[in-house]
Amino acid sequence: MVRADARRNRERITTTALDLFAEHGPAVSMEDIAHAAGLGVGTLYRHFPDRLTLVTDIANTALHALRDHALAQSAEDISRWEVLLRVVRHCAGQPFALITSLVGTPPAPPSTRELVREVNALLAEVVEQAQEEGTMRRDLTPEQVVELLNVMVCRPGARPDDPLTTVLLDGLRARRSA
Repeated sequence: MVRADARRNRERITTTALDLFAEHGPAVSMEDIAHAAGLGVGTLYRHFPDRLTLVTDIANTALHALRDHALAQSAEDISRWEVLLRVVRHCAGQPFALITSLVGTPPAPPSTRELVREVNALLAEVVEQAQEEGTMRRDLTPEQVVELLNVMVCRPGARPDDPLTTVLLDGLRARRSA
């Protein structure tokens, strides 16, 4: 049984790390995380013996939340384009730049690689449906669109209204014929 204060400390660490990684990218130090959480470095290392353990925990939590959000949005009776916009909005402030660096670093934990594959497959399915309904351009494969979506959200400070995201979304939207 985990003590309540230990559970709170673990949550403070992951919440603080999540905020710092989302704001500054994957280079945030363990010491900075402990300090920002108002805890000692020893407390951080008792919960997460190394950086990879902490990053994996945060990545898996964020990926599970993204998958669940995308599934919930997909179940709604809305256009698939709107589903993608909601997913992009959900991704704002999440540590997806961190996840990208984790997955690209051998050996990436199998659980994280599998979650990334699952989320990407789900997004590719939504993209294909958006193309079929005519709300998204059809000259890109769903996999190419997912790569572009990853560019949008897998960088520090990504927001749904920043210039890069706006330009990429504008470029993906199907053009109405005159």
